[in-house]
Amino acid sequence: MGWSIRKKLIIFLLLATVVPFGSSIAITYFHTTKSLDERFVSTNHELIKKGEEELTTYLNDVAQMSSVLYRYTPFMNVMREGISQNFSSNQEEVRRALAYLFNSRPEIEQMHLYIDRDKESYTNYHSRISGRAKYEDVFSHPYYYQLMRYPGFSIAEPPHEIYSYNDISVIPNSEKKAVLSFHNIIRDVPLERFLGFLSIDINLSKISAISDRLYTKDLEDFYIMSENDIIIYSSNEKEIGKVNKEKWFKQVKKEPEGRKSLEWKDAQFSGFIVHEKFSESFEDWYIVKRIPYDVLYKGARETALINILIGLITLVFALLGTLFVSFKLTAPIKVLIRNMKKVENGEFKADFETLGTDEIGMLGRHFKLMIAKIDELIESEYKLEIENKASQLRVLQSQINPHFLFNAFQSIGTLALKSKAVPVYTLLTSLSNIMRYSMNMKDDIVPFTAELNHVKSYLLLQKQRFDEQFDFELNIEEEVKEILVPKMILQPIVENCFKHGFDQHIDKAWIQIEAYLENDNMVLINIKDNGMGPSDEQLEKIRMELFHGNSKADMQREAIGLKNIYDRLQIYYHNQANLLVNRNEEGGFTVTIQIPKVIPKEVEHS
Repeated sequence: MGWSIRKKLIIFLLLATVVPFGSSIAITYFHTTKSLDERFVSTNHELIKKGEEELTTYLNDVAQMSSVLYRYTPFMNVMREGISQNFSSNQEEVRRALAYLFNSRPEIEQMHLYIDRDKESYTNYHSRISGRAKYEDVFSHPYYYQLMRYPGFSIAEPPHEIYSYNDISVIPNSEKKAVLSFHNIIRDVPLERFLGFLSIDINLSKISAISDRLYTKDLEDFYIMSENDIIIYSSNEKEIGKVNKEKWFKQVKKEPEGRKSLEWKDAQFSGFIVHEKFSESFEDWYIVKRIPYDVLYKGARETALINILIGLITLVFALLGTLFVSFKLTAPIKVLIRNMKKVENGEFKADFETLGTDEIGMLGRHFKLMIAKIDELIESEYKLEIENKASQLRVLQSQINPHFLFNAFQSIGTLALKSKAVPVYTLLTSLSNIMRYSMNMKDDIVPFTAELNHVKSYLLLQKQRFDEQFDFELNIEEEVKEILVPKMILQPIVENCFKHGFDQHIDKAWIQIEAYLENDNMVLINIKDNGMGPSDEQLEKIRMELFHGNSKADMQREAIGLKNIYDRLQIYYHNQANLLVNRNEEGGFTVTIQIPKVIPKEVEHS
């Protein structure tokens, strides 16, 4: 069994609601995320670009702090001549220079000065300047070793736990923290003669302060990485100072110049990576910000969620509306189906008054008219069949073998001709025609000429019976003669004239039959006699019995034959025929038959 209209309607209406709304949410979400991708990446790149500039400026400032010493001549003389030449004065100059530099920036944790002339070094840890100490194996320090072969003046050592230079600073274990070291070489400008080293250890507070403005804590990841893949700073403090071996960073380094972001997805991270390369002295460093999709699309998802909630509420109302509309539309259809099933079972009655004023209501009205018409046709066909069976039964009950009768009539007619009794032959021929016409059960519809010839044969026999006391007249238009009419509609009426109109002595009896077209589509047939005719009371009773259907057992004799003809005409002509009975002013009885010129085709071919 297929889907019902109600189910189809519900599904269609739901789809018509859900699909456009869902599509709009999906399209809106897609375009919102696409727009967010471009705007968010662009905004964040501008942000880290400015952060990179600020960090570069800061790191350059720290790296170039040693340049201040070049402008302090007493200190430079100490670096050229050594401490020993004037120990007390020179050592004071060293202490003054270290104190000045240390106090210039609060993030400085420790400073170390190496003077190559006397192979001596000093440290300043938390404003505590150490005493003089020899540093014979200074080049065992890897960054001092690199500086001797490095064309520049400064090298940054990635974040590491603070340590004591030359073992002369006392650093408690509780105060050991991660520092970023800048190792500077001091040369005698412009001679380029090597004079010593100055190392500055800074904590990451300033870098952290700048970086914190560039990302959202606990939601985004932030990195500053050196050329050796060492993490200078990270939003995750545990990663600071470690080597970044992640594939995404390798991909960042491979990105062509000018590209400012890439999408990345793996087991640990899914989202956008915005990156920028440092410039100037730290040109091989990278600043990177990782933005998860969850953060990037949070606003879009919240908007989509709100839309979905609105959509669900709308969907509930749409569902209720859909159910109401579907039930409202299909309930009348179910009533029609139920009534159709009753019709299938032979019950031609509708159990509803109306199904509304719309198209379904119109369908219901036409359905009621249809079953009423079908019921009427079935009843008419049933009645017609009963009448035909009854007629056949009467004929069977009264008939003698037709061949025997016709052969007998032919023999008598031949004998009459031999005896020169032509009137006898004529009467036998008329009687033979009457019997042949009456016993023909095959044709229910005949040309009006055949019906007229039948009644004419009957009238000729009656003429022979009454001789000069009876006469008849036939006035038939030529156009009427070939129309088709139900069989046996004239003879019973004419027979009633003899049974009931001429049952008393009348000097001169006559019957007139006329037939003509009326209004081009109706045929009018009048059968008149000059018999005694009924009284007013009898006429009214005949009409009542004719049109209001009393049982035939209780009807007057005059009305039985007329009733049979009237019922048959209604059946054959679908209630478009009429039969009128009237008393003539001069006496006698008139029966008028009004029938359509064309009999319905379904009757004609039945």
